[in-house]
Parts: sequence; structure tokens; C-alpha cells
Amino acid sequence: MQWIDTHTHLYLDQFDADRDDMLQRAFSAGITKLLLPNIDAESIAPLLKLCKQYPEHCFPMMGLHPTSVDENVQTQLNLLEQELLRGNYIGIGEIGIDLYWDKTFLEEQIHAFRTQLNWAKEHALPVAIHTREAFPLILDLVEEAQDGRLKGVFHCFTGNAAEAERIMKLGFYMGIGGVLTYKKSHLPEIVQNIPLDFLLLETDSPYLPPVPYRGKRNESSYLTETALKLAAIKQIPLNELAEITTKNAHKLFNIHIL
Repeated sequence: MQWIDTHTHLYLDQFDADRDDMLQRAFSAGITKLLLPNIDAESIAPLLKLCKQYPEHCFPMMGLHPTSVDENVQTQLNLLEQELLRGNYIGIGEIGIDLYWDKTFLEEQIHAFRTQLNWAKEHALPVAIHTREAFPLILDLVEEAQDGRLKGVFHCFTGNAAEAERIMKLGFYMGIGGVLTYKKSHLPEIVQNIPLDFLLLETDSPYLPPVPYRGKRNESSYLTETALKLAAIKQIPLNELAEITTKNAHKLFNIHIL
């Protein structure tokens, strides 16, 4: 079985001490491709370094994370757009709206999000969307921008059934990670009614580790724990889940041609 971790930050310094060993654990677990969304201007160099070291396994995206948005948002956007034009990126990400920590720069977050949605349309690339305390605003913004050219994934989906329905009507996927395994999560009952054709698997490493690794650093090899849970919810064999979610990732990010 082969899996794709569609959202992971393995270039961050939490992995500096054992990055190669951690990657070997992922490969041994069947996770053959790792999709790496950017965070901000400072993360570009380590992101590209990792992709250069593992060109057959690691694939970069370019974008500005909403929690990195501040009063200098346009300066960062200009820099990231120039990098986007220089590189060979598979998507625009990680972009979105985050109102959990701070609402100070909400207007700047909206501006950054709209700008990067336009990049996605201009370059025919999918978007990886971060959403925290931002429904229904973020769905309104995507619906506003959707002209048939937008495609992407709502990463770390933890929404409700109505939000899932709006996402599917947009033609977008939902990224499912470790939250699915949490005891108090409502996600299993929501996911049960979402067709597999709309689901992707992800870890968001080093964040949101699945059970039984809660409280520890997450890593891509732990994707299999989420997969086991999802296969049980859907009552399908694990190899069937691997085939479907891998096909979904290939279709969205066009990585089958790489």
C-alpha cells in the first residue's frame, strides 16, 4: 500500500535532530509522497532545501499562512509571488483565515487570502486552505472567488455537515488528520457521510498527532493511524482506502505526472 501525506511541515526545526530517520520511518510505512505547504518568507529556504534533498518524495507549495499576516502583508505577498514565479510548485498554500489567536489583522488576512486565491487561478494550481474559527467567512470568500477555476482542499477539516456540503458543492476536498482519532471529536460522525471521493489524508506534522501519539511530536509515518480509523468508519479494507485517497491526491495536485 502507498499513501500520500497531503499536508506536512517536515522542514521545520522540530525535525532538525532526526529528519532523515523520520523520513525513513515514513517511507517504511508506505508514505511515498509528502506535500509541503509553505508558511511565510522565513520558511522558504528550509522548505526548498528538503525538497532538493528528497526530490522524488517531497513536493513544495508556496503561500502565506494566515497567522504570519501582519501590517506588512503586501511586502510578504510580493516576495512570495516572486518565489512562486521562480519555482516549480504543486499548489498555493498554506493560505486561509485564522481567528483563533488574534483578530487584529482580519482585513489583512482577507486581503492575503483573496490575493492568493487569484494566484491559484492565474497559475492553475490547487489551494491548501487553513481554517480556524473562520467558518462561515472563509466559505463565503471561496464561493465569491469560485469561477470554475478554483480547486483545492480545506486542510485539517473539523467542520459540521452543512460546511462539508458547501465544500463539496465548491468541488473541493477535505483533509483528514489526527483529530479524527480523538476521543471527543465529532469528526467521525461527519466523515461517515462524506463520500471518499472528497477526502484526503494528512498529518499536519509536527502538529495534531493522532492517538496513540497525542502529546508528542507528529510525523508523517503516523498517517497510518488516521487511515486505520477512517477505514474502520467507512467499513472498507485499508488497501481500498489507500487506493482512493492516493488517487484523490494525484488528481488534485497533479503529482502523478511528476
